[in-house]
Amino acid sequence: MATTLAKAEQSVEYAARIEHVSKSFATPGGQQLVLDDIVLDVAPGEFVTLLGASGCGKSTLLNLVAGLDQPSAGSIATDGRPALMFQEHALFPWLTAGKNIELALKLRGVPKNERRERAEALLELVRLQGSYGKRVHELSGGMRQRVAMARALAQDSQLLLMDEPFAALDAITRDLLHDELTRIWAETGVSVLFVTHNVREAVRLAQRVVLLSSRPGRVAREWRVDIPQPRRIEDAPVAELSLEITEVLRGEIRRHGQH
Repeated sequence: MATTLAKAEQSVEYAARIEHVSKSFATPGGQQLVLDDIVLDVAPGEFVTLLGASGCGKSTLLNLVAGLDQPSAGSIATDGRPALMFQEHALFPWLTAGKNIELALKLRGVPKNERRERAEALLELVRLQGSYGKRVHELSGGMRQRVAMARALAQDSQLLLMDEPFAALDAITRDLLHDELTRIWAETGVSVLFVTHNVREAVRLAQRVVLLSSRPGRVAREWRVDIPQPRRIEDAPVAELSLEITEVLRGEIRRHGQH
């Protein structure tokens, strides 16, 4: 099967299209299959969470969609170049919050005389107005992730890839950032592919939850989340669907452990 990473046409029906993608890595004993025949579309403006046990290949798949690595088989097409946000904020500590965002604007080719105004507008979008001149060490963990989100949005991508961006935060800060991400997604219309191992986080945020099986990662099951936004982690419908998904996830882990 041919291996390609293609940019989608302008008028597309998807933000990302993953077609029969597999990924293997070389090991001393030969090849280890990490992802096996993944088929998945993300529609324009859709919020999709990728869920699965640790080591199932979620982050590997996100890196493939981002273009940081190539699939061993299959093809991936995206509507333009995706923006990627990691668990670690990856901000440059010698730059201010605003200058971190301006760097992304510079790399995108935005003229110098427009960058500060755009950076301040993005800081306002993530509710950090007035923080343009603050250094990274002056920001809390939640504020740093907001700046990282603003920097990702500065890339003006139609697809935002998020690799467990809130996993290192305390529960209250994480819940607040869930609210902020939901609001920003609704305001911007960006498509989101969000990796997590937290079932309730997946249900709290997404329109669709995709469960990957234990390694090698395969699409085991999908759920459409029809619970109206805004949602809370503790809402009964969120808890009920989370319990159903958790039972399926446990079954996948048990199956993997039996081999």
